[in-house]
Amino acid sequence: MHNVYIQPHCESVAMMKKRMLKLLFELMKNAKRSDREIAKIIGVSQPTITRMRQRLEKTAIVDYTVIPDWTELGFEIMAMTFVKAKAAKESTEKAKKWAAKNPNVIFTANGEGMGMDYAVISFHKNYSGYSSFIDNLKTEWAEDLQGLQSFLMTTGEERMVKPFSLKYLEKTWDEV
Repeated sequence: MHNVYIQPHCESVAMMKKRMLKLLFELMKNAKRSDREIAKIIGVSQPTITRMRQRLEKTAIVDYTVIPDWTELGFEIMAMTFVKAKAAKESTEKAKKWAAKNPNVIFTANGEGMGMDYAVISFHKNYSGYSSFIDNLKTEWAEDLQGLQSFLMTTGEERMVKPFSLKYLEKTWDEV
């Protein structure tokens, strides 16, 4: 008899997880929409969406943010810079401090690949600004720097293949 009661509970937990993911993806598409509008899309009540959103804000949502048109803000270059450190583990604290001091750095992480230890994503108003950024990186990291490579991208639509957005991630979940 226990199995009779366990099965519906498991199904409801699975359904709740699915709804939470659906809500998260809907917020990633457009966080400005009201709970009422999202409730219609997901097929639950507005108070349920509000409770689910509050739970996600405590557990899975790091921040609500806007993805602007970078060229409208005056940024012509997005750079992915890869750093090889002489002692990667010892350099992590230095990397955190350096990244915090550079507001044009939007993401930094240590990792592996291409013989590098760190990846840095940054935005620059022009090539001169990017060049100054790299000079600063080389100066700040001088004693720990073993290698450096960058990949520069224009932020203008004429060369963009697919714009940066988190809204596409929902489709990857559907494929799993």
